[in-house]
Amino acid sequence: MNDFFQISGNTVRIGFFSMTFTLSGILEILIFAVLAYYIIMWFKRSKAWNLLKGLGLLLAVYLIATLLKLDSLVFIFEKLFSSIVLAVIIIFQPEIRRGLEQIGTKNIFRELIPNVNAGTLVGGLTEKSVTEIVNALTYMGRNKVGALIVVERDNPLDDIIETGINLDAEISTALLEQIFEKNTPLHDGAVVIRNNRVTSATCLLPISQNMDISKELGTRHRAGLGMSEASDCVTLIASEETGALSIASGGELKRNASADDILEALGMTLKEGEPEPEKKTSLLNRLRKGADNRAGEN
Repeated sequence: MNDFFQISGNTVRIGFFSMTFTLSGILEILIFAVLAYYIIMWFKRSKAWNLLKGLGLLLAVYLIATLLKLDSLVFIFEKLFSSIVLAVIIIFQPEIRRGLEQIGTKNIFRELIPNVNAGTLVGGLTEKSVTEIVNALTYMGRNKVGALIVVERDNPLDDIIETGINLDAEISTALLEQIFEKNTPLHDGAVVIRNNRVTSATCLLPISQNMDISKELGTRHRAGLGMSEASDCVTLIASEETGALSIASGGELKRNASADDILEALGMTLKEGEPEPEKKTSLLNRLRKGADNRAGEN
């Protein structure tokens, strides 16, 4: 057994197989692991996921052909490989561009340590603004009024804001309800919130191309999800058909969200071990109470 498994300094030998561990080697493995994780997650959140599975199948066929020494098949695969790579780059140029933009604007430190900013409100919102947004969504959900609200975070949404009508107004329940009221000039499209202000309305959002989205979801939900795929924003959705509330963030859609879910999506997350947990619990309870009282008045 001692001859089969041996450790000598930084070298581990198992039978005829040996590995030498160095600090640089371990660092390289960690970097490649993180890159592989983000690449796979990017593929999974885009329409390129099916393409990745197809390429994986072709790679498996190529490896089998190599092992079985099917020279003709191996030759064809090797000649086609460069053309396949070029075709993928051309076909998925928009997705690749969006992915590179996200890498350039993302806070990697926050992604690796997701709780580093836990308990803080997103997009410069105040407690009052969060309460007003929750009240408005609760009312619109109960009355089946369709709504689409985008809360900007670190990634600037200037290109989205430019497609709408400038408002630059204080966030209030009455304003949001009036904007999305049926048959009003501003009800169609999305509202963008930036720096604790309703910046613009009737904004056009990119439509998600994710083929795994439920067929029962309409354009409003697909636009909300598409916006979350292209940016780090939080998108809040009220369904006109069912009245159900949804949250789109990070390319994922949470359906049938409650008022508490929306509070948490806007930054009111509570984790054990955080500093001043009693203060945060009290703050969340005040927001919930305020939202319930305002929803009851409506």
